[in-house]
Amino acid sequence: MKFLHSDIFLVILFALNIILLIWSIISNTRIKNIHKKDKEFMDKLGKGNNIKEDLKNYMNRVNATENEIRRLSVNFKQLDKKTTKCIQKVGIVRYNAYKDTGSDLSFAVCMLDEQNNGIVFNGIYSRDMSNIYAKPIVEGESKYKLTPEEQEAIYKAKEEF
Repeated sequence: MKFLHSDIFLVILFALNIILLIWSIISNTRIKNIHKKDKEFMDKLGKGNNIKEDLKNYMNRVNATENEIRRLSVNFKQLDKKTTKCIQKVGIVRYNAYKDTGSDLSFAVCMLDEQNNGIVFNGIYSRDMSNIYAKPIVEGESKYKLTPEEQEAIYKAKEEF
């Protein structure tokens, strides 16, 4: 106990405090140098810009792009649903309906969607008149009697896809 109250103990404590103070100053100087080198490195890496700010801006752009991709994906799914009902397949057959006409002026045109629903038109040309008939097509079939040319137009439309 006497030692704790002696002058030697106080000198040792004082010396330890001086050593700790010097060590603290050296550590703080090293930390400042490390921060300075880190800032210089980041500035060089960022070509004079703050790399952290650049990374933040880049991440904002990535997030915005991901959001746009999600939005476009929803739009594409909606378009896919809509296009199944659009005309996607067309078959055309030209033919000579009457022997007394000079060329293949009559025609059958079939227009179908993805599920083979649509319509077949038959345009019959003669010297005296022209007529166009339309027949609905459901799943590649019609409840109306089809001419061979209409059947061929339907076949061509279904085979085109």
